[in-house]
Amino acid sequence: MADEFAIDVRGLTKRFDGRTVVDGLTIRVRRGEICGFLGPNGSGKTTTIRMLCGLLDADAGEGTCLGHDIRREARRIKLRVGYMTQRFGLYEDLSIEENLSFVARAYGMPDRRKVVHDALERLGLEGRRAQLAGALSGGWKQRLALAACMLHRPELLLLDEPTAGVDPAARRDFWQHIHALAAQGLTVLVSTHYMDEAERCHRLAYISYGKLLAAGTAEDVIAQAALQTWELRGGQLSEAAALLKRDARWMVVPFGSAVHVSAAQGHDLPGWLAERAPGHAWRVTPIATGLEDVFIALTQHASDHLA
Repeated sequence: MADEFAIDVRGLTKRFDGRTVVDGLTIRVRRGEICGFLGPNGSGKTTTIRMLCGLLDADAGEGTCLGHDIRREARRIKLRVGYMTQRFGLYEDLSIEENLSFVARAYGMPDRRKVVHDALERLGLEGRRAQLAGALSGGWKQRLALAACMLHRPELLLLDEPTAGVDPAARRDFWQHIHALAAQGLTVLVSTHYMDEAERCHRLAYISYGKLLAAGTAEDVIAQAALQTWELRGGQLSEAAALLKRDARWMVVPFGSAVHVSAAQGHDLPGWLAERAPGHAWRVTPIATGLEDVFIALTQHASDHLA
């Protein structure tokens, strides 16, 4: 059933000055789902989001957003989508209430006072309604931006790294709002670099260099990677890391006072170390592969492929 998907696009491609930024991307997001959109900086996430909401024209590809053709019906899509950009985009010399009133007027919404009042209450902004937006902390600016892009009651929310630079408590509160909205039927596509946020999503899509590398639930993505991971502890871990990095099969990442080492399933790290560093004092413990291990491996492999 086509209406099952809020986003259903295939072969989405965008080029700038001859450089392909999004390369044949196919992505589907069910209605009422929170989809985490992940990838390194410059991977094409923002460009994809802007094509989905009608702000950029795709050079190739086809599909629908909220049932509307992304190539021919961009205007209709814009009216039904809320888009929260990476940077705070409201007027810093206006109050919270004035900013929301301005947005409501831009959408031509009737009964603007009630619309703004409801938004202030819904996002806990009532007590700060007269405060200038420029005087707000990052967390409160984020909350105001969310209130603004929800004013016209969109069916799809596109969030581009909405919690960058926001403290952990504000990030937690933000995600509580997002899950509450999704429970009411809103669809959310959210780009993020935080693995704890990725784990809060129903499904994930990971892109690198404009290409989709993995998609599914967190469990699916980890299983698809077919990695095994070990934790190394002990003294002189820098020596262990240097030794391992000489062999391309191992992916080595410092994790606090330990080092995580991942490789394709079937490799034997303890045996490899015993052969190349006999008598070593490092403790090698198998651990569950996490999303961060997978995403670092995906990015590294994509980079190696293009090198």
